Amino acid sequence: MTQSFDFAVVGLGAMGSASLYQLARRGVRVVGIDRFEPPHNQGSSHGETRITRRGIGEGEAYVPLAMRSHELWREIEAETGAALLHEIGSLIIARPGDMVERPGRTAFIDRSIKAAQHYGIEHEVLSADEIRSRHPHFTPQDDEIGYFEPGGGYLNVEGCVGANLDLAVRHGAITMLGAEVLSIVPDGDGVRITTTADTILAGQVAVSAGAWAGQLLGEPFSSILKPTRQVMHWYEIDPALTQAWAGSPVFMWPHGEDGDGFFYGFPSLDGATFKTADEYYGAASDPDAIDRVVPAADSARMHAAHLAGRLAHVVPRAVRTATCIYTATADSAFLIDRHPVYASILVVSPCSGHGFKHSAAIGEAVAQTLVDGQSKIDLSAFALGRLL
Repeated sequence: MTQSFDFAVVGLGAMGSASLYQLARRGVRVVGIDRFEPPHNQGSSHGETRITRRGIGEGEAYVPLAMRSHELWREIEAETGAALLHEIGSLIIARPGDMVERPGRTAFIDRSIKAAQHYGIEHEVLSADEIRSRHPHFTPQDDEIGYFEPGGGYLNVEGCVGANLDLAVRHGAITMLGAEVLSIVPDGDGVRITTTADTILAGQVAVSAGAWAGQLLGEPFSSILKPTRQVMHWYEIDPALTQAWAGSPVFMWPHGEDGDGFFYGFPSLDGATFKTADEYYGAASDPDAIDRVVPAADSARMHAAHLAGRLAHVVPRAVRTATCIYTATADSAFLIDRHPVYASILVVSPCSGHGFKHSAAIGEAVAQTLVDGQSKIDLSAFALGRLL
């Protein structure tokens, strides 16, 4: 069976679900396709929470996306009644002048402060004593400082994806869930998308397939995009610090002289545990063969490498773990651009581990690019050419 649409979106995680919603609200005929049934736990958009902030230390090109995303999340909340954006504050702890090379986060705290100053984002710079006084579960060294952004916080991951999809369908989008895309090939002025369910003809397609984008699109994308397995851990909270963790901001903490010295975390949402993770940029992973089992030894490694000496009285036992997938470029920046040969194919992100906070605005930018020919927010920093 063959169906025809103006637009198609392949992959309905953070970026794809937002793109589908923004296209549907414009009244175009659009279909969204996903090999699973989102929100699901097979890709990158799951695990309860993701950090959001506006003073983006990964680069000032991201700031307009983060700022616009906060506006869009509030609009989506008003339309759905869902609680998605929790502006509880975000805190970066680091040494000022830290130039250790970390993927996307070299000079992270200094660049975050500069971005906030440039864009007039409310923030404070805290001493180590001020951090310890406000948040007794953090134990920074005397030469570390904090960048605190009161408008930062976290997003409800599965809730955001679900809200986007609900609104997309409400505005007339068609979804094909549990349908694997086998090929995307040019067909006249558009594309032919062959799936395990139907064949789709579309004028243009946004490919936001995350870890599967490289194998689906072929070269140059299969060489440019690198999926890696990531692990999230939920640790027990010492009862003496339950209140501190319940009132905690989200946090990010680059440390030491090694590029792997970085971890981040969230407040306690259940009064008994908090979530934290580091990042792995080693060997590439096959997204169809991700090992979902996390041995206790990995949680012990996480505790020894990052939590011990930085978080007060953390019980060194993870009560829950989950895996997800980063899909990174060589410079850890986004990739949002047309296919170099087929202009009807728009490749959306992948996000190198820091994309969810921008996804609402990226969805809007994708809709503008496909329908109007250009996004209102400048996306030139995420062009393909820099990676070739």
